[in-house]
Amino acid sequence: MADIAVARSGATSAARLSQAWAWLVAIAGMMLALLAPALWNGLPLIFSDTGGYLTRPIEGTLAMGRSAFYGWLLYLSIPYAFWPVVVAQAAATMWIIVLALRCHGLGRRPWLALALTVALSLLTSLPWFASQLMPDILFPVAILALHLLTFRTAQLGTAERLGLGALIAVAIASHMAALALSLGLLVSLWLLSFVRLLGLLPLRLRDAGIAAASGIALCLLSNMAITGNFAFTPGGSSFLFGRLIEDGIAQRYLEKRCPDPSLRVCAYASELPDNADDWLWANDTPFYVLGGAEGFGSEARRIIVGSMKMYPLAHAVSALAATVEQFVIFQTEISIHDNDPTLDSIRDHAPQLLPAFMQARQQAGPFDIAPLNILHVPAGALAIAGLIGALIWRRRLKLTPEMAALCITVLVALSVNAAICGVFSHPVDRYQSRLIPLAPLAVAMALAQRRREYPRLEASAV
Repeated sequence: MADIAVARSGATSAARLSQAWAWLVAIAGMMLALLAPALWNGLPLIFSDTGGYLTRPIEGTLAMGRSAFYGWLLYLSIPYAFWPVVVAQAAATMWIIVLALRCHGLGRRPWLALALTVALSLLTSLPWFASQLMPDILFPVAILALHLLTFRTAQLGTAERLGLGALIAVAIASHMAALALSLGLLVSLWLLSFVRLLGLLPLRLRDAGIAAASGIALCLLSNMAITGNFAFTPGGSSFLFGRLIEDGIAQRYLEKRCPDPSLRVCAYASELPDNADDWLWANDTPFYVLGGAEGFGSEARRIIVGSMKMYPLAHAVSALAATVEQFVIFQTEISIHDNDPTLDSIRDHAPQLLPAFMQARQQAGPFDIAPLNILHVPAGALAIAGLIGALIWRRRLKLTPEMAALCITVLVALSVNAAICGVFSHPVDRYQSRLIPLAPLAVAMALAQRRREYPRLEASAV
C-alpha cells in the first residue's frame, strides 16, 4: 500500500511539473505573440498622439484628450526605451485572457490559451495595440474585466478581483472614453437585465461600480498630483464640436446666427474646415486662434446646445448615422507618416532615444499593414455575426448562460463604443478596431466550451 501511495504521489508530482512547464511555454508564447509587432519593429510602436501623452507630466499641464496619468507611465519608462509599458500591456492582456478562460470552465488548458492568443494575434488588431505606446489596448482589457466582475465574481479570488479593479481604474485614468464606455456598458447591461427574453444572468455590480469609481478618483487625483489641476482630462465638447463641423451642423447654425458679437467664431465662419481632424489638429485652425479647448470650450458648448434646440432632427439623424458608421468600420491601422509630433517630443525630452526610434522599421523603413485587413476585417465581421447567431440560436446550440452573458457583453460594448466614439468624436477605424478582438475571442470560447460539453450532451441524448 505504501508503494502504491508513493507511486501515486510521484505521478501527481510529475503531472504538476509537466503542467507547470506547459504553462511556462504557453505564457512565453502568448507574450511573444502579443509583442511581435514591437519586436519586429525594434522598439514599441508610436502614434502621432503618443508625444501628447509623454509631455503632460513633463510640462505639468492638462491637454485635450491626453491623459497625464498614462503620460506619467511613459515618462517613468524612458530609461528603458518605453519597453516596460508595452510589456505590462501585453502581460495584462495575457492575464485577462487566461482568467476569462478559467472563469468560463476552460481553465488548466495552457495550449488552448496559447492557441487563442496566437489566433487573435494573426486575425485581429490585438498585438498592434498591445505593442503600441497608446492606452487603446486597455479598452478591451477593461471590458473583459467588467464582465468578469459583473457575471463571474463567484469564480474569482480576492486578489483577482482587486487586480481586475485595478485594470479598470488604470484604463479609466488613461482615457476619458474608457470611463464613458465603462459606465455605458454597466448601465446598458442593467437595463437589459429587465428584458426577460434575453435570460441574462443576475448582475453583481458592486465590484464593477467600485472599480469605476476608483478610476474616476485615480483620474482626478493623478491630474492633481501631476498638473496641479483637480479636474478631468479636457476636450469632450471640443471633440463633439468637431463632429458637428464635419456633419455641417455647426456651419448651418452659424449661418443663422452670425454676425453675432457674442460668438467669436463668427469671424472665422467662412474658414471652417470640412472635417473634425483639420479643425482640432491643424496648426492654423481657428480653434487654436480662439484659445483651444480651454479658451473656446464654453462657446463650443453654447453652440452645441443652441444647435440642438434649433436642429434636433438633424442632430438625431447625424448621431445615428455616426453610430452605425462607427460600428461597421474597424480596419487595423497604425501611424506611419504623421508621427512628427511624437518624434519632436522624444527629441525634446528623451533625445538619447531619438536615434533608435529613427532607425526602427516604423520610421526607417515604413511598412504598410493595410494588407492585414484582408484577414482582420472579415474575421471581425464574421465574429460579430457569430455572436448574434449564437444568441439567436442559443437553445439549439446549448449555449450556457455564462457564455451567453459574455456574448451579450461584447455586443453591448461594441454598440456603446460605437455610439460614444461616433457621436462625441467622429467615426474612426481605430476606435472600434481596439475592441473588435473581443468578438472572435468570445466566439472561440463558446466553440471551445461547446466542444468540451459535446460528449456529455451526446451521452445525455442517448
